Amino acid sequence: MISAHFWTSEQFWLSVGFLGQAFFSTRFLVQWIASERRKESVVPVSFWFFSIGGGFTLLIYAIYRLDPVFILGQAAGLLVYLRNLYLIRRKQSRLAEARA
Repeated sequence: MISAHFWTSEQFWLSVGFLGQAFFSTRFLVQWIASERRKESVVPVSFWFFSIGGGFTLLIYAIYRLDPVFILGQAAGLLVYLRNLYLIRRKQSRLAEARA
C-alpha cells in the first residue's frame, strides 16, 4: 500500500513563517550587493519590496500564532516600508515633471 504524505497544518504554517523570514533576510543580501557595486551604502528600491513581502508573510504567520507583539511589530514595519516606497515614487514623479 502506498502512503501519501500530507502536510500537517503546523508544517504548513512553519513553512509560511520560514518563507517570510527568507524574503525578509533577502533584503539585506540585496542591499549588500547594491552597496558593494556602488562602493557606498545604498538602499535599492528592491530592498523595500522584499521588506514588504517578508513583513506581510510574517504578519500572516503572526496572526496565525495570535502573537500580539509579533503582529504589532510586523504591522508597524509594513507601514514604514510602504511609506518609503511612496516617498521614492513621489520623488521620481517630481523629477520627471521637472524634466518635462
